[in-house]
Amino acid sequence: MPAFDAEIAAALVDQAELVVTSLHPHEIAALRDRAAPPDIRPVAAHAGCTVSEHRAPGPAGGVRVMILRPAHVTGPVPVLLHLHGGGFVVGAVTDDVDAALDVAPGWAVASVEYRLAPEDPYPAAIEDAYAALVWLVAEAAELGLDPGRVVVTGVSAGGGLAACLALLARDRGGPRLLGQLLVCPMLDDRNDSPSGRQMAGLGSWDRDANATGWGAYLDGQAGGPDTPGYASASRAGSLRDLPPAFLDVGSAETFRDECVQYAARLWADGADAELHVWPGGCHGFDGLVPSALLSLAARSTRADWLQRLLSRTVI
Repeated sequence: MPAFDAEIAAALVDQAELVVTSLHPHEIAALRDRAAPPDIRPVAAHAGCTVSEHRAPGPAGGVRVMILRPAHVTGPVPVLLHLHGGGFVVGAVTDDVDAALDVAPGWAVASVEYRLAPEDPYPAAIEDAYAALVWLVAEAAELGLDPGRVVVTGVSAGGGLAACLALLARDRGGPRLLGQLLVCPMLDDRNDSPSGRQMAGLGSWDRDANATGWGAYLDGQAGGPDTPGYASASRAGSLRDLPPAFLDVGSAETFRDECVQYAARLWADGADAELHVWPGGCHGFDGLVPSALLSLAARSTRADWLQRLLSRTVI
């Protein structure tokens, strides 16, 4: 396997209690019990943002959306529509928001609390995400957001959902996205890549954990012949006419090869895509140790991409 970056390797040992390497279905409940949602108030205060809670019309009584918006900015601001990670089986609306704010100063972040598997398998999560997007664009003026500058983003399972949301919005003729920022995205339910086999039992979120997440989300049908692209973006027949994409992934993680392959397919279908494979990064490395040099480089590169993307819309 590729060697872990030295700072990442140290964190995997020093913070072992926070790292999920393998996960089996009977362990989901225990993982949820110890995954306390972070307090968003100090995060928002540090970023100079106000916080508002909303419920977008949608399935199962609506979708909770939390919006963090720059407090002293007048006029509509661009927005990241954020989908948290957690392998489809764990996570909350406040997860990973600090990283989203970090790469998008001056932007709003709208975080979606989508339903989790196995209680609510596909298509629950993606339909929640789509409902949140439609609502966000429709209510943008009231919320102080720019409906023409919405970028969907997500980490891990949230990154996979973000890719699927771009596909769904394209095919339904839904709101037009400015871009898709996919951070170590979970893209392929077949779970049979060389990097998946290479990293089995190592680092964070290995092949067994991946099988558990996909098995829960696809109700036991993961890896079968009929998985739709709106569930597993790598299954999509065409990646044409999608918004510009940014993908990044660690060299020492399960998702490395599926992310590289997805970027290659985007290019082959004529899409605008940027790919970064961070040497020695485990899955979710910048969330595990934000102060590592590799993490700082990754977040800076995401921020630069967002700024370049935004500059294309400035007249």
